[in-house]
Amino acid sequence: MDEPADSRPSWTFLTNHARVLAAIARDPGTRVRDIATRCLLTERAVQRIIVDLEEGGYLSHTRSGRSNRYEIPEGTTLRHPADVGPTVADLLTLLDLGSDDARR
Repeated sequence: MDEPADSRPSWTFLTNHARVLAAIARDPGTRVRDIATRCLLTERAVQRIIVDLEEGGYLSHTRSGRSNRYEIPEGTTLRHPADVGPTVADLLTLLDLGSDDARR
């Protein structure tokens, strides 16, 4: 049976956690709403991912009025044993190679 041309694949290269972290790295002052829109997730899903990232030591935030400012600590390593070596910063640099800013 043929699949419709507009069907989505059942897998992706990046996890939602990586997408959210990349969105925050691009704009540390971004809002949860904007992250959700950019990553095609719900705001609640983004909030849960941010909590996961903070609990894992990959992200912290400070309150500034009604806004949050996020920070990604330097030197954090990737979690999976097969990914030993590169840091989170290395991954984010790689992901940013395709951004509009990097192409200019």
